[in-house]
Amino acid sequence: MRILQLHCDSIEYTPTKKEIKSAEEIVPETKRLEEVVVVFVAIENGDDSSVVQSAISQIKNSMTKIGCKKLLLYPYAHLSSNLAAPSTALSLLKEMESSATELEVSHSPFGWTKSYHLKVKGHPLAESSKIVTKENIGEKTSPEEKEMTSEALKGESKITSYWKILSPDGALENIGDFNFSKYPKLEVLAKYESAKKRAVDEPPPHVALMKKMGIADYEPASDSGNMRFFPNGRLIKSLIERFVTDKVKEYGGYEVETPIMYDSHHPSMVSYFNRFPARQYNIDSEGKKLFLRFAACFGQFLMANEFQMSYKNLPYRLYELTRYSFRREQSGELVGLRRLRAFTMPDCHAFCKDMAQSIEEIKVRFDLSRNVLKELGIIESDYEMAIRFTEDFYNENKSSINELVKKHGRPVLVEMWKEKFFYFVLKWEFNFVDSMGKASALSTDQIDVENGNRYGIEFVDEHNTRKNPIILHNSPSGAIERVIYVILEKAAQEIKEGKKPQFPLWLAPTQVRVIPLKEEFSKICDNLADKLSSQNIRVDIDDRNETIGKRIRDAERDWIRYTLVIGEKEANSENLSIRDRQTGNVRELTFDDFINEISEQTKGKPFTGLNLPKYLSQRPQLMV
Repeated sequence: MRILQLHCDSIEYTPTKKEIKSAEEIVPETKRLEEVVVVFVAIENGDDSSVVQSAISQIKNSMTKIGCKKLLLYPYAHLSSNLAAPSTALSLLKEMESSATELEVSHSPFGWTKSYHLKVKGHPLAESSKIVTKENIGEKTSPEEKEMTSEALKGESKITSYWKILSPDGALENIGDFNFSKYPKLEVLAKYESAKKRAVDEPPPHVALMKKMGIADYEPASDSGNMRFFPNGRLIKSLIERFVTDKVKEYGGYEVETPIMYDSHHPSMVSYFNRFPARQYNIDSEGKKLFLRFAACFGQFLMANEFQMSYKNLPYRLYELTRYSFRREQSGELVGLRRLRAFTMPDCHAFCKDMAQSIEEIKVRFDLSRNVLKELGIIESDYEMAIRFTEDFYNENKSSINELVKKHGRPVLVEMWKEKFFYFVLKWEFNFVDSMGKASALSTDQIDVENGNRYGIEFVDEHNTRKNPIILHNSPSGAIERVIYVILEKAAQEIKEGKKPQFPLWLAPTQVRVIPLKEEFSKICDNLADKLSSQNIRVDIDDRNETIGKRIRDAERDWIRYTLVIGEKEANSENLSIRDRQTGNVRELTFDDFINEISEQTKGKPFTGLNLPKYLSQRPQLMV
């Protein structure tokens, strides 16, 4: 059985002609259904009642996720060239209908040509396809997910974890004994992590904003979870990439570049692959089985294998901004910029001589990560901390773990393992908790005690003995796309609270908009825009033939912080009349004072020019 399932605002269909002698006897009439899941279905040779029951079970499960109870079964022979006999197909179609009694279910006429018009909703779960056969009944993963699944991923769900709360005073409590009344987001994180439910039931608020603001959208011609970024989105993304890279280099990271695909049969890869819980993209090339990297680890470790290092060189820090890392996340988890299959990850590894040096280094990187998020506009109240470790590591390093929690200043979620299962003995992360109760890791670091040996990385210690370093894995911001997701989710919450959302000024695609009151002031606006641009400010000009009111409203809609309307009065004034979207006021400032105000907000941040035409009249309109 082949199924194409669509969550629709509406469908309207009209039977037009009998195609087979055994077509259902009906009176042709137009029917319209709204808020409905339409299942185009082709019943194939070999299908039987077991296939029907499996198919309807999968359909009902997905309808529960999207909260729809109206189902239209639509016979559609064009999905297959191996169709069942008409009598069998009609019988099984009716069995599907009778097996969904808890739904409001119907079917369009069997054996008729029909004209139809439908409108499909725009959320990530609105469209799906399935192939249900007797052979795959009961399978929980698709063939591509089964193709190459690491032992770590298979075993992750079987690990015995003890979930606790660790407070800044060092108290370690069971989750059931902790009073969450003052920490509601921590309670959400605890429930989310312990349940390990990652599937998305509806699109989060940032999805509409990323389209409305011309930042990013789904790319239907690619695999799910591979996004396209429009000019505004590419500008924001590139600035964040540069900012994080600059911060890592200030900390002492040395930037490198490594390949995006590796031989899955390379000895180090096989071993590491089965210690890392991730699903992969796989490629066959000239007899080799390759996989796309899920982090920068492989390239940096293979590079470090060729270094001759002394303990005096350590900690030694390698850094790469991966564009892209790839993980074949399950389709039900993919949504907007929150969870992707191709993402940009700042990945910094520090090679340390021993555990004592590793613990000191992780404290430095903890502060680096907090500072990076703060300067990206993600403050400490926006995220909750989780820390995971083996019981042995905790018992041996309580004071150091407690020091990290004290730095955070609030209780943190703990996952404790009786035994070491992964390659690391400690991992901490900052998790953004969104309005839908989903948690997403941002900054993170790990203490890796295996890969120095696995990749043959060595250094010579003070006794002239060769040893393997301990490796720290840090992303000070998390995936760049996920940072944008957090910024947009925060903006959506501000909108809900009746506030005006705003990009941090250094990330705003347009920082200043100039609007000539009449065409005669266009030259003055051009000169002013050029003068501002020369001060590293992104300025555009709304020269469209629209009313002044509409142009000001559009500047508001585009989240432009500063708008300058130039008319007779402004043209003859030495000062600038500035509409400030953040305060809602109109202020007069000298040119120099205005430059200083902007410079103060963008100080220490990277800059790039406009990524769209300067004149709004020259910009194509994005259809959203």
